[in-house]
Amino acid sequence: MSKVFVLDHPLIQHKLTRIRDKNTGTKEFRELVDEVAMLMAFEITRDLPVTEVETETPVTTAKTKELSGKKIGLIPILRAGLGMVDGVRKLIPAAKVGHVGLYRDPETLKPVEYYIKLPSDISERELIVIDPMLATGGSANDAIHSLKKRGAKHVKLMCLIAAPEGVEVIKEEHPDVDIYLAAIDEKLDENGYIVPGLGDAGDRLFGTK
Repeated sequence: MSKVFVLDHPLIQHKLTRIRDKNTGTKEFRELVDEVAMLMAFEITRDLPVTEVETETPVTTAKTKELSGKKIGLIPILRAGLGMVDGVRKLIPAAKVGHVGLYRDPETLKPVEYYIKLPSDISERELIVIDPMLATGGSANDAIHSLKKRGAKHVKLMCLIAAPEGVEVIKEEHPDVDIYLAAIDEKLDENGYIVPGLGDAGDRLFGTK
């Protein structure tokens, strides 16, 4: 069964408050999302395997640890997911980045895939699907299905905020996918937006309406 991790670190929560604030402008919003993504990446990679190596320091030789080579893939859901990628890559610069393009049909609220480009070896990678908002769960669900259909075996989902409805969709559809969040909000409104939420993440990241 999926595990849901709400990352309540004080720095994450403080920055999330500024992200939610309607008076936070595009530049600051983008910087804050980048910073929260980096802080979340610290937690989401906590279980990466390490191996012991011998390192020569300026003083002596020491037994130390380094990552044991598990490959990471970052899969932002376009377009809003792009706002979180650089923050994660600051901690994992060797990660390869794929992209899944989805938009939500305004009538049915169901996701429509219009673009997908992935690393050729996704079956060997620990994939982190990235989207700031987990609302109805439709986009994330569809993106994860697309990855699995193409051979993905290890997938995690990383979002800033989620509605309980979206969390339940992922848990039901993908019991093997753990979910990492900065907050679970109250509900969805009649238009499928998260309440209290933070507005449209894509518009606020890129200054569009």
